Amino acid sequence: MAFSIEDMPEGHVIHRLAKELDQHFGGTIPEVSSPQGRFAAEAKALDSLAYDHAEAWGKHLFVHFAPERLEHIVHIHLGLIGSFRIEPAEEVWGQIRLRIANDAIAANLRGPQWCRLISEEEQCRATGKLGADPLREDADFAPILEKVRRSKRSVASLLMDQKLFAGVGNIYRAETLFRLGIDPFTPGERLDCWAEVWEDLRFLMAQGVQRGRIDTVREIHTPEAMGRPPRKDDHGGEVYVYRRSGQPCYVCGHPIAEQSMEGRNLFWCPECQRQH
Repeated sequence: MAFSIEDMPEGHVIHRLAKELDQHFGGTIPEVSSPQGRFAAEAKALDSLAYDHAEAWGKHLFVHFAPERLEHIVHIHLGLIGSFRIEPAEEVWGQIRLRIANDAIAANLRGPQWCRLISEEEQCRATGKLGADPLREDADFAPILEKVRRSKRSVASLLMDQKLFAGVGNIYRAETLFRLGIDPFTPGERLDCWAEVWEDLRFLMAQGVQRGRIDTVREIHTPEAMGRPPRKDDHGGEVYVYRRSGQPCYVCGHPIAEQSMEGRNLFWCPECQRQH
């Protein structure tokens, strides 16, 4: 898995990666190393331990090894340029911070924002700072709903706040707001369909885990249904507004708008997403 530097991986990517790690290494004692050397001492401590499981919370990945020591969890955040690739075991190129491998497969971590060895207590503290993850079965949206319903911040700003919506990034933010016809500049306190936003995020992100790409267009707006060329973009998938600035909206034909908001590019259709 590799990602564009324009937007860090969204939550569905991390959840899919956790599943792949479990599939390849679950129930085994893999080789753990740090070819780059920056995680060498920690990797050596894990090398003799059994792989237990991996789990995602938002954009954070936690890789658990058998708890035979106080610190046995690798906490990874890919950031903007990080990648964690499942590759053939002979692939040893680039600056590999962490390598989990068996005779056939290797999971090679390159360029993460961070890679730390932590305890269960430290993981609890880290996840305690995050909001509700639409992809987690234990997600509790009720306290988040209470906060956003009182907020004067725009809905577009709120959706990018990882302390509220863990794992939601620029693409899902833009696409969910379009699909529900929501003006991205609407204050949270004025939005009366937060439950629909949450459910659409859960649906789209679960689909992303399954497909390995972000598809948000409904059947009537697919390339086949509309007789249009498929999208050509490094991110893959069919979307309504994300990175389609100036192109006609698939629904109304109005040019898609773009502007910077809090350091990130926001995309929306001024016609379909009028504030009511």
